Amino acid sequence: MKDNKTDISFREIWQNYQSEIFFFVILMTGVTVCHRLSYYIPVSFYEEIILPIQHSANTSLCLLGAWLLFRHSDGLRTRKAFGYALLLWGMADGFFIGQNYVLNVPVLFLGSEMMTAYEMLAANLLAWLLMVYPTEVLRPGWLNFKRAILQLLPMVALVALDYVVPADLRLLIMMYPIVLFILLITYIRSYRIWCEDNYSSMEKIDAQWIVRYLIMLFVMGASYLYICVAKNPARTFTQNSLLFFMFAYSLDQILFRSDPEFVTQEPEEALPENAEYRAKLEEWMANEKPYLNPELRLIDLRNVLPLNRTYLSQLIHSEYDCTFYQFVNRYRVEEAQRLMRENPTMKMADISAQSGFSSPTYFIRIFTSTTGMTPREWSKKILSA
Repeated sequence: MKDNKTDISFREIWQNYQSEIFFFVILMTGVTVCHRLSYYIPVSFYEEIILPIQHSANTSLCLLGAWLLFRHSDGLRTRKAFGYALLLWGMADGFFIGQNYVLNVPVLFLGSEMMTAYEMLAANLLAWLLMVYPTEVLRPGWLNFKRAILQLLPMVALVALDYVVPADLRLLIMMYPIVLFILLITYIRSYRIWCEDNYSSMEKIDAQWIVRYLIMLFVMGASYLYICVAKNPARTFTQNSLLFFMFAYSLDQILFRSDPEFVTQEPEEALPENAEYRAKLEEWMANEKPYLNPELRLIDLRNVLPLNRTYLSQLIHSEYDCTFYQFVNRYRVEEAQRLMRENPTMKMADISAQSGFSSPTYFIRIFTSTTGMTPREWSKKILSA
């Protein structure tokens, strides 16, 4: 079997994230159009009618979403993390509504181009809340109360310094959540490799969705920086609409998608020298065909090899120079090729199911990335040979 290295490449990025790239383009186009259209909304109409409706809708969605996530957390820390983020955001929005429209005592002007350090701190705290969920996904169990306080202390310190030193520190305050966001981006690659080292199918794994969530965070930040210098407050219409979309879309994805079950990292040790391990593994794959199970996981290899998760992962990497995900899908692609050779009239959906792929769409994507041809193109080539 041909070895596939795990080195990153443009082709790999495109194959793994092309749907997310299209999502980014569509979202940025929509936000840009909304910003342009919001210029024509009368400011008085927006502030008196539209803005209260938007804040009320966001508050209701956040509180309802938090309740749903806590009620259906199923023990997942990721759902609880997003639930707490929604709860705190809903409370903040509710406070904003009460101060501005009930007590008529406005406290924040987040659409102003002359934002104070205090107002930027409030905005950054809300931005940090949105990063709690991806932090828990990308670094399971890392974020706790102590680390959360340590993350926020530098931003609070900058705000305090802004009031006592003559220099304007607002730019540094604005940059702080950007730094946190960049750190999250750096974890994506290692997270995806971790998923591929433990699961044979990535279709239902959160690795793709978390990229989409980070895209929404990026667009949110870019949009917010724009309205900070916009002279027309009505442009916050786009930001509030984007928030509602992000909350609703994220709630749907987090409630109905399964985050991968985090496996505790075991101490790294040298792989025991046993030349029989590779032979036993290949014999098991050839005779039992466990790869036909779409839910096959790395720990399932313990059925034939008496190794812990760390040793199993090292074995796959050292002997086959690939991740467990790539290793299993090679067998699935070879099984699909065998079925197409022996049954030229078989439907692709049936080939997909009988090869161990979780869906025809996933089958086509993996087959194409492995062979450089779609299943139909490969089949036609074999038949014409």
